[in-house]
Amino acid sequence: MINGSILGVLISITPIFFYSYVYVPEVKIWDNFLFTYDSGFYEDVRTSFWMIMTKIIPLFLLFIWFFTCRHWWYHSILVPISMYLYQSIGTINDDVIFFDNFDLIYMLPIMAIVIPSIYLIRAKMFDKINDADKTMQELEEEFMMKPKGIWGTIKQYF
Repeated sequence: MINGSILGVLISITPIFFYSYVYVPEVKIWDNFLFTYDSGFYEDVRTSFWMIMTKIIPLFLLFIWFFTCRHWWYHSILVPISMYLYQSIGTINDDVIFFDNFDLIYMLPIMAIVIPSIYLIRAKMFDKINDADKTMQELEEEFMMKPKGIWGTIKQYF
């Protein structure tokens, strides 16, 4: 119950984190008491911070969805996670001008593993439907992941 409440609060405050770029100054170099940030490729720090937030917040929400999803198709969430992860690295590494042009090439290995595995799970489900008197809901529950906490979920993947 506490984990669910923490996740609920984290999800509900994501708009605050996303729109926090409004409070970042529109200067090329932001010097404050914690750090100094040079916007580099971007015109100002606000634009740079906005670009980073447009990639990090959806990535954060996709990670929450991946680790809490109990459906048999949850591995398909890895594809948008890899896309946002790649784009986040490109946003932070602003020296690369044409970074997003070839992101599909880097996602192909992940897609080559995820798509066939999802298809095989789906084929197994339909094979069991034909051989047994189970409904689709019962089969989905059979393939559902039932982790024991966040650490148990992480241990399932590694």
